[in-house]
Amino acid sequence: MTRFAQQPAEILARLEQLRAADAPTHGGHVLSYVYDSGLAEIDELAAAAMRLVQPVNGLDPTTFTSVAIMEGEVVAFARSLLGGDSDVVGSVTTGGTESCLLAVKTARDNWTGEGVPRLLAPVTVHAAFHKAAHYFGLELDLVPVLPSGVVSADALIERMGPDVALVVVSAPSYPHAALDPIVEVAAAALAQGIDCHVDACIGGWVLPFWSDLPDWDLRVPGVTSLSADLHKFGYAPKGASVLLQRSRDRQRSQYFATTRWPGYPVVNSTMLGSKSAAPLAAAWAIVQALGVDGFAALGASCERSTRALEAVIAGIDGLRVVGHPVGPLLAVATDESVPAERRVDPHHWADQVRSHGWLLQLQPGLEQSDGTVLPPTTHLTITPVTEGVLDDLSAALRIAADEVRGMSAVSPADVLPAEMLGGIGELDSESAWGVLQGIGLAGDGPGLPDRMAPFLALIAALPAPLTERLLTELLARTVEPRG
Repeated sequence: MTRFAQQPAEILARLEQLRAADAPTHGGHVLSYVYDSGLAEIDELAAAAMRLVQPVNGLDPTTFTSVAIMEGEVVAFARSLLGGDSDVVGSVTTGGTESCLLAVKTARDNWTGEGVPRLLAPVTVHAAFHKAAHYFGLELDLVPVLPSGVVSADALIERMGPDVALVVVSAPSYPHAALDPIVEVAAAALAQGIDCHVDACIGGWVLPFWSDLPDWDLRVPGVTSLSADLHKFGYAPKGASVLLQRSRDRQRSQYFATTRWPGYPVVNSTMLGSKSAAPLAAAWAIVQALGVDGFAALGASCERSTRALEAVIAGIDGLRVVGHPVGPLLAVATDESVPAERRVDPHHWADQVRSHGWLLQLQPGLEQSDGTVLPPTTHLTITPVTEGVLDDLSAALRIAADEVRGMSAVSPADVLPAEMLGGIGELDSESAWGVLQGIGLAGDGPGLPDRMAPFLALIAALPAPLTERLLTELLARTVEPRG
């Protein structure tokens, strides 16, 4: 008889204690990272489906045939929802990043030019494409966007050329919820023989039900691939996404296959080999349960709440919604048109909202390659559960704004002395940790301080390689063994 080092009940009790310190995943108080349908039955269904396939290895759908059937049915549903015909095939991946990586790999492998291929996109394209360009050896060419977050179609089209392996447009972009000019860009890409990917990771399962949108999905000629995350507005557990590709021959470049070793033949449709079938099973079960009508109802709830919050923020003196958001996302910036004493810094505001029990996401400003500056913003992701807490959330947004109105944005010099701002050189782990301690980010536990505005000011002021090194150290230390 096996003797346990700890009893299962004790282990689960500790896990419950650990979970109690997490940000809440249900109830609508976290307006990023989590996508709460508000339907307890959906969560229970997903958990039951995951338990049923707990021992299944998604590596081989010929051995575990349930994987093949579930994946085929999820892809078929997504293909129909997103305007694909019988020429469109796809895969379920472990998340948006993997979908984006595979879209870039496919385009790179299908590119027939010479030299270093180029990945062309607006500056607002998701950071997963930075990672993909880094991993797969493409030059990342980012086109500046307007202050509204919208990119000019002409600005993208004039940068196209024979060295471009892939152009990426978003539906919508994450930072500002802008719908990129997909029809125009895809048409130009098609005329030049360039692959065009639509990153609909955040919008793919909700934009089909949004009001008054131009075509943006696989109905658009020239769109060669599209990604849509099941673990966002598909309401599945992390991590599950769909990558759809136009034409079987193109999609086969996504695969890796080898028989050049003495073990079993390896054929992988995604980056992973062995992988859990649990997120796929959960996503499959949710798709079966909700169907088109269920997703439409949840999407309508998101749209109502988004419009309501736009109106709330429009009524807060000193704040403004950036651009014209498409989908259940908002970016909020300072309203520079009012006198300084009436302005609200979005990062002070987000920190203050947190003190009232709601978590918003702080986004730094960014100087673009043409010298124009995108202002710092605060991001809100709206989900179906938001509708049930709109009154409380709206009150917290208004009260927090009143509490910080007129406060100046944090200056980098308030966080680090001027001599340090210009004097930080190459950092090893210990020196990076020392800087983090100096600015109050190196605490005893894995969480972050309640006030993040100071660190966001540093991100905007310091060279990107330096802040990236500091963030790497911070996250690495967070998961290191303690004691």
